[in-house]
Amino acid sequence: MMKSTVLVLGFVIPLSIAAGQGGPPRLPEGATAHRDLAYVSGGHARQKLDLYLPQDGNHLPLIINIHGGAFRAGSKENGVPLDYLSRGYAVASINYRLSQHAVFPAQIEDCKAAARWLRAHASEYRIDPNHFAAWGSSAGGHLSAMLGTTGDVKEFDVGENLAVSSRVQAVVDYFGPTDFLQMDAHRLPNGMVHDPTDSPESQLVGGPIQENKEKVARANPITYVTKNSPPFLICHGDRDLLVPHHQSELLAAALKKAGVPVTFYTVKGGGHGGFNDPNVPRLTREFLAATLQGKAQP
Repeated sequence: MMKSTVLVLGFVIPLSIAAGQGGPPRLPEGATAHRDLAYVSGGHARQKLDLYLPQDGNHLPLIINIHGGAFRAGSKENGVPLDYLSRGYAVASINYRLSQHAVFPAQIEDCKAAARWLRAHASEYRIDPNHFAAWGSSAGGHLSAMLGTTGDVKEFDVGENLAVSSRVQAVVDYFGPTDFLQMDAHRLPNGMVHDPTDSPESQLVGGPIQENKEKVARANPITYVTKNSPPFLICHGDRDLLVPHHQSELLAAALKKAGVPVTFYTVKGGGHGGFNDPNVPRLTREFLAATLQGKAQP
């Protein structure tokens, strides 16, 4: 039987991390799925999203799920937090162009286009346009952080629905990369090497990262951090072989310096996801309840 793995720069990574488990996620009873909604008219096949709504409720706060996969794999069917439907949230899960389709900034342009489409259609789908959160892991964590810190950056807002904002009101970033240039300096001894031409980060920016420092800076969410950035929850394992823990340290420090509320939780002994630490889901529930539903954290 073929193993469910993929080779990335010499590392055999479970598909559950690199691209997620296949097949549409199972819907809770009474929930509704609107699949393959095009957020760009006549756009790329990847410029579509799935929207999940609970049976009841209006002005629903929205979680935007952004999948991981090293910017070159993954699907909107991966890692969708459908358990949040029973907690009074709507959930959108988006696809975006991968690095083999287009180099950065296509990915953040797509994420922002999806956020604008969702806000423009909020009343149609019972969504509260003033309470959006971006949530992603790895590459999805990076794009969630970018979506959070570029709320006022107009250069990435292109295409349709420009009369509405692409801003989100909260970010959940699970082990996303930030400053690609520092990844190899802080990798674990047996960790992934990121400087080569065929690394995910080099493919994202269209060339070796150390030879394209301006492009790398443009793809760094820290570049855009201001006091107006939304609250962040960052979770990262300190034994992550793919994205060094230091990457999240950098982002948390920049947010704190700017006066942005940030919770940074280190999973002791944690690798690249697959956490067994119960504090991660607890912190996530509490963070989203506080930022999107106005419920005080204990």
